[in-house]
Amino acid sequence: MQNEGFSDIELIKGCIAGNVRSQEMLYKRFFSFAMSVCIRYAVNQDDAMEIVNDSFIKVFDNLKNFDTSRDFKSWFTQILVNTIIDNYRKNFKHNKVLPEEYLPETIEREDTYVQNISIKDILKLLSQLPENYRIIFNLYEIEGYSHEEIGKLTGIATSTSRAKLTRAKKMLRKLYEKYFNVINKYYETV
Repeated sequence: MQNEGFSDIELIKGCIAGNVRSQEMLYKRFFSFAMSVCIRYAVNQDDAMEIVNDSFIKVFDNLKNFDTSRDFKSWFTQILVNTIIDNYRKNFKHNKVLPEEYLPETIEREDTYVQNISIKDILKLLSQLPENYRIIFNLYEIEGYSHEEIGKLTGIATSTSRAKLTRAKKMLRKLYEKYFNVINKYYETV
C-alpha cells in the first residue's frame, strides 16, 4: 500500500475501522506539517515531538467525530493548537516567565531593517522567548487568532494577550539585533 494512493478520507475511514496501516499512513502524511506547527511553540524538538504525538493520539481517538465535509488539515490544526495550549497549561508552573521590569527597552519602529534570515534562525529566535510570549506570538502572528480568541483559549484577558504580543515583539527585535548585529544606520544618527 502506497501512501499517495489513498485520499485523506479513505485513510480516515480506514483508521475508524481500526486499520493500523491506515493510521500509520495518516501519521506519515501529516507528520511534517504537525512538526512545522509544533516546533514554533516548543522549546526544543523533543517537546515538539511530544506535542505532535499527543495530537495524533487525540486525532485517532476522535476521528469517529470528524465531519468528512470539512478539511482534515484545518481540523487537525485545531487539535494541534489545543494540544499546544493544554501542554502549556500543564507545564505552566515550570515555565520561565520574565517579569516586565526585566524586559529590554527598544525603539518602537515599523520600518525595522531585516536581512535575509533562514527559517532555522527564526525558530532559534522564537525558542528563546519565554513560553507564554511564544504561545501568544505564534497564535496571533502565525495562526491568525484574534486577541479575543487567544484570551478564550489560554484563559487570559484580551488586554493581557495584546501586552504579551507587544513584549514578545520587543524581545524578538532585541534578540534579532543581538544575534545578527542588525544596525539601522538611520536610527544611529537620530
